[in-house]
Amino acid sequence: MKISKQLAGLLLSFIFIYVMLFFTFKEASIFWYLYTFTLLVGMAIAILNGNFKDELPTWKYLLFGIGYSTILYGIVRLGYLILTNLNGSIENNVQSFLETYGPNNIWHYLLLIFIIVVGEELFWRGYVQQQLKKWVSPKIAVIITSILFALSFSFSGFFPGILVALLTGLVWGTLYEWKKSMPLIIVSHEVFILLLFMILPFY
Repeated sequence: MKISKQLAGLLLSFIFIYVMLFFTFKEASIFWYLYTFTLLVGMAIAILNGNFKDELPTWKYLLFGIGYSTILYGIVRLGYLILTNLNGSIENNVQSFLETYGPNNIWHYLLLIFIIVVGEELFWRGYVQQQLKKWVSPKIAVIITSILFALSFSFSGFFPGILVALLTGLVWGTLYEWKKSMPLIIVSHEVFILLLFMILPFY
């Protein structure tokens, strides 16, 4: 019975997240409000039901977080260069997506750093991935969670973004199982976002 309740809770959380994201990407004018609200609820679900680990000292998760995010950014940047050389329309698609949904003021960046990034990691890695481990192996849980995380971006219709979400989900999910440190994953995600949108943006 306990397992059934946990599974029901997990499925209901998926329904909420995906339904909200469907409307979120349909309403570009209020995208940041809806996305932030969705992740706030996801964060609450994770805090109430998740299992967060913190087994690294501060200096280690800061060092590893910056290091792994820099490598991950380099991989994404290389992939972008390869894709744009193979298909010139990719560059226009990326530019159009960023103009529609990308952060363009200080409030967007504050929401990204303090709510959205934290909410994504607590929900997907801290809650979903840990719940799935009750039924499958950690490796399979990382793969399934990464696919589900990528699918959450499918409503945008932005294929490169789905690929990036899948890749980053696999990396952060694996890191969490390996290093067992939620702060590490959050720092890595935040530095990746800063590199992607502020420090070394594609545009």
